[in-house]
Amino acid sequence: MVVDALGTVTPPITSTLVPQVSGVLTEVLFTEGQMVRKGDVLARIDVRPYEQQLAQARGQKARDEAQLVAARLTLSRYQTLLAQDSIARQDVDTQAALVKQLEGAVQADAASVGSAELNVGFATLRAPISGRIGLRAVDPGNLVTSGSAGGIATITQVMPIDVVFSVPQERVGAVTAAQKAGQLPVAALDRARAQPLAQGQFLTLDNVVNAATGTVRAKARFANTDGALFPGQFVNARLQLGQAEGVLVPVTAVRTGPQGDYVYVIDTEDTAHTRVVTRGLANAEQVLLTQGLKAGERVVSEGGDRVKDGGKVRLGDGQKQAQTQSGQAQAVTENKVPDLSRLPPELREKVQKMTPEERRAFFAQRRSERGAAQ
Repeated sequence: MVVDALGTVTPPITSTLVPQVSGVLTEVLFTEGQMVRKGDVLARIDVRPYEQQLAQARGQKARDEAQLVAARLTLSRYQTLLAQDSIARQDVDTQAALVKQLEGAVQADAASVGSAELNVGFATLRAPISGRIGLRAVDPGNLVTSGSAGGIATITQVMPIDVVFSVPQERVGAVTAAQKAGQLPVAALDRARAQPLAQGQFLTLDNVVNAATGTVRAKARFANTDGALFPGQFVNARLQLGQAEGVLVPVTAVRTGPQGDYVYVIDTEDTAHTRVVTRGLANAEQVLLTQGLKAGERVVSEGGDRVKDGGKVRLGDGQKQAQTQSGQAQAVTENKVPDLSRLPPELREKVQKMTPEERRAFFAQRRSERGAAQ
């Protein structure tokens, strides 16, 4: 049992390399399209203004720390004099408040030093994730600003990579039941569904049905070590739910009537018979019939509008209007007489006496003559 759907290759993580400080871009250390690892140095911004700010913050902190040491010594002397009843308590309290004030100033200075150190670090831009880096948006020598929308470049994770596709809401129950039984394989195929690109594992379904399309978004993950899947690429995802017994027929062979789904089965005498069937899982080309049809039986897949229950069918000569599992068939009844009203009376009487084979040859010759005349 499989579910086929059109999917989009989507990176699990996409990160834009955005400067966190403003300044002149002095170096770009990556090549466009390069594979980078998390932590690699990719670019540098002129760090000298931020080094000066760091030095200023450290000097301010050192000055306040020195004042705090002096204030604590004075407070200690005042407390000794207060014990000897040689100084007023108000002076001691004022000095204690000054010590608290200087302690707060030192803490603020420590925060300023830490902020300046961060800015110095931000002047070196490192890869936040591992992946493939895109085209460069800014050249060295240009002024960059913190928080710019475009950034310098974009990194996309490509190993592993995801494929997002849609599952019909009728298949949600089957998908969840199969997922409980174990991991579900997913194949990524090319646009023609002829060439497999990669093999992966089903991850999860979305938490809501899209009311507009009646589908649920699903995600599968692929190792993509060979880089066969590219971000943004359209692929056909084939989700394998398990195995079920039945007969695969072309989608066009199954018709729907008052009695439900049915097919035209052709017996050994080329007679068509209506057979009610039970439809299973399907893809864009084939449908699994779980009941009503046996392996090896022939069914009409094209031209079924001209087939009747109990009517004869004939294999077409070059006109592929009805297809069975064993080949192409033209679904026409054996005793059908063409419309002769447009023929002259003398020809009409002659054609009526012809056999079906002679009539077909006669009209084929007339069509070829008419085409040559035009």
